[in-house]
Amino acid sequence: MKRAWDLIMRPLSRRGFLFGAGAGSLGVLGGRLLERAEEVPAALAAGAAEAAAGSAHATQYGPSHEAHGTVGRAGNPWPAGKGMDPAKFLTTFDAGAVTRLPNGRVQREYRITALDAEVQVAPGVWFPAWTYNGTVPGPTLRCTVGDALKIHFFNEASHPHTIHFHGIHPANMDGVFEQVPPGGRFTYEFPAEPFGAFLYHCHTMPVKKHIHKGLYGAFIVDPPTPRPKATEFVMVMNGFDTDLDGENEFYTVNGVANYYVERPIPLKVGEPVRIYLVNVTEFDLINSFHLHANMFRLYRTGTSLTHYELTDTVMLCQGERCILEFTYRPPGRYMFHAHQSEFAELGWMGFFDVTA
Repeated sequence: MKRAWDLIMRPLSRRGFLFGAGAGSLGVLGGRLLERAEEVPAALAAGAAEAAAGSAHATQYGPSHEAHGTVGRAGNPWPAGKGMDPAKFLTTFDAGAVTRLPNGRVQREYRITALDAEVQVAPGVWFPAWTYNGTVPGPTLRCTVGDALKIHFFNEASHPHTIHFHGIHPANMDGVFEQVPPGGRFTYEFPAEPFGAFLYHCHTMPVKKHIHKGLYGAFIVDPPTPRPKATEFVMVMNGFDTDLDGENEFYTVNGVANYYVERPIPLKVGEPVRIYLVNVTEFDLINSFHLHANMFRLYRTGTSLTHYELTDTVMLCQGERCILEFTYRPPGRYMFHAHQSEFAELGWMGFFDVTA
């Protein structure tokens, strides 16, 4: 009896989650842990209260999981209200406010605000995040090489934060020494170079904490001549440590576990597809993308328009990114997912629904 009681009462780790699903014990665990979740206040505090809330929130997903072997099922309605919209995020690129400078150069201005916010990472599971503009990931910034960029950063959160952009820029725009306190602001100004796929994230110490709490996003710099026309998606790979034990309980692309399983991404036969893929997963050395029943052209960093590999799987360390291009010929429903099985089973999975 003591062993069973310990299993019920202890925080549910990601491996415990998988074990529980396999053993068919989620009904028992879920019932107890959902009861605990009702005791968690909506406004999450820091420290021990935050850890307790994270543990309770993490397990709310358990009872909705079906037995293994079930993927691509319909239904699972998403509650209305606040939170990330992965369907919209997939194709939303923030080009900034555009003006033309006297020398003819294009200037783009962006506004990014650091906010403390709860974000939904699975149906009924909320995570106490640190965010850019209220979502995890933050907005996808897009420009053209050579543009003059001005990123106005406002810190309305409870901790000091910065924005560190990958790419080339002056040292005083690097987001390391320019720490912005709560209530402060800073404007990053630099020319966009080189072209390619990049990312941005907070670089306040401890960086691990600021990344795993959600302060990151994709940053795309287009070449002077646009790439060939294609349906374009941004996919940011990440994880969520919902019980704050130093390992992720959920893995997602674009912030919500299994969203593209429940709502497959529609494509047409012969439709060219381009994915800007960025890995910002904390606590794990690598993350990956595997495409079923097809191959893609892999442009690492996207800084070359001609050099690519032909493959169906890419492994990325944190901060690595790439551009994938492919087309499906036969219609059907095709899976994509992390090729670490545990990541896929904990939420990093989706489908393309290809129709004629």
